[in-house]
Amino acid sequence: MVFTSITFLFYFLPFFLAAYFVTPTVRAKNIVTLVFSLIFYAWGEPWFVLVLLASARFSAAMAIAIDAREGHARRRALTFGIAANLLLLAIFKYSAFIVGNIDAGLGLLGLHIPVPTLRLPLGISFYTFHCLSYLIDVYRRRFKANRDLVEVTLYIVLFPQLIAGPIVRYKTVAQQLHDRHSRLSYAAAGARIFIVGLAQKVLVADQIAPLVEAVFDRTHGPGLSEAWLGLLAYSLQIYFDFAGYSNMAVGLGLILGFTLPRNFRMPYTSLSVTEFWRRWHMSLSAWLRDYLYVPLGGNRGTAWQTYRNLIVVFLLCGLWHGANWTFVLWGAWHGLFLIVERAGFDRRLQQIWLPLRWLYTLLVASLGWVLFRSHDLASALDFYAGLTGWHGNPALSFEIGSVLNVIVAGALIAGCALSVLPWWTKSPRGPAALQAAADTLWKLCLLVFSMLSVAAGAYSPFLYFRF
Repeated sequence: MVFTSITFLFYFLPFFLAAYFVTPTVRAKNIVTLVFSLIFYAWGEPWFVLVLLASARFSAAMAIAIDAREGHARRRALTFGIAANLLLLAIFKYSAFIVGNIDAGLGLLGLHIPVPTLRLPLGISFYTFHCLSYLIDVYRRRFKANRDLVEVTLYIVLFPQLIAGPIVRYKTVAQQLHDRHSRLSYAAAGARIFIVGLAQKVLVADQIAPLVEAVFDRTHGPGLSEAWLGLLAYSLQIYFDFAGYSNMAVGLGLILGFTLPRNFRMPYTSLSVTEFWRRWHMSLSAWLRDYLYVPLGGNRGTAWQTYRNLIVVFLLCGLWHGANWTFVLWGAWHGLFLIVERAGFDRRLQQIWLPLRWLYTLLVASLGWVLFRSHDLASALDFYAGLTGWHGNPALSFEIGSVLNVIVAGALIAGCALSVLPWWTKSPRGPAALQAAADTLWKLCLLVFSMLSVAAGAYSPFLYFRF
């Protein structure tokens, strides 16, 4: 089930909110939310809900085991808990990739082995990271292991952030799991954030999606104009798609009394790649920093050790996004630019004219999206060739011309403006009552147009669902 579907917006969400707010106690609300979260996940993945529950139950038990031990026994329990969670992720997400690469190598010798074909459980990368952070933080004595299975399971399977984040630390919601209050002001603020996220998804990202598909999937050897148009469209699509989902998740969480972390802060306004990663998918960046980069040594060693840690982190960041060499290279691309900036280029950047710094960052991020979006390395190289003009600059192909209409062009223009201009989030000046009325009217307009778009069937699955 997706947030932008008729089933969710017109059936699941109203029934859930009604059941949630008539339930008198926090304990009962947790049970209601847990049941609906499992229904939400099982709607599209009826069997994989067992994998989800097994992962949550195992992690809850391992956290208690870690908490009850000291010294080497405590470390062994943590190691076992981490290894089991990563093994589950590896089986479903990376077994075909690993075996496929071995088979390709054996093929040079005339040998072949069968490559497994396993379906990927939705959100497994996200809920695995929730389980890992919970175990590690218990080991670090950030908090005691929670012995209430309902609360721990709810933390892992809470439906607003279950499928595609943001990645939530247990300590962020620990207090709210057993002590939260339903307030009209929170619900109103959450609803506004949800509406903004819904509009980002269906009024911008989904309108651009057909153009992205035409350029990346149906055009071989794109011309210069086609390639750059497609790259612009995808850069906007992935931002508004993922930021839209994150805003909807944060909004829904706030309605329920949970404070989920902000995931984006206008990343396309960054003036360096380092800054870009402080603004893009911030919950993932923070997770990788605290649970991978710092334990590896962070920047506490020599310069070369710091560079090693950066490249390892971003290679794994790429691999976390997908079992494909394109994702690994995408991670390496960003890791190399972070190393270059840390090696001294960041100081030179400070001396460069600000618009050129912005263009440099935008170009690095956008060129990286080619690897992120392409199905394989051959497709990525073909697209890069188009960006350089290698395929010439013919008139737009029929596939692209057939989807490039006034609505798509308007979504492109709006996306460009909304992604880099900060003024759009500010309320108009004037009396407080007038500001509130104008903001409410604007949100209602966004809601109406978004609902009409959803009712017309003009929506597509969230891009991060496949990770």
